[in-house]
Amino acid sequence: MCWAPRRPSASEEVGPAVVLGFSIALIVFSLLLMLLVLMHKGKGGGLSDMFGGGMQSSVGGSSVAERNLDRITVVIGLLWFACIVVLGIMMKMNN
Repeated sequence: MCWAPRRPSASEEVGPAVVLGFSIALIVFSLLLMLLVLMHKGKGGGLSDMFGGGMQSSVGGSSVAERNLDRITVVIGLLWFACIVVLGIMMKMNN
C-alpha cells in the first residue's frame, strides 16, 4: 500500500475568489476603522491637545452622535478582527 498525501475534498478547498473577497473586505474595514478612530473626540492629555482639541470642555457628557460613533467603531473593529481570523483559517486550509 502506498501512502500519498491526502488531497483536501471539494468542501475543504477554498477558492481564490473567496480569499480575494475577504482580502478586499479586510482592506475596506481597515480604512473604515482608521477613519472612525480619527473621527473620535480627544479626551485630553494626548496628541489631541497639540492640535487644539484640549481647549474644549465636555459639559453634557457624550452626545448621542458620539455614542453611535463608539458603537459603529466597535462593530467595524469586530468585523475587521473576524476577517483576519477567517483569512488565517482559509490560508491554513489551503496549505
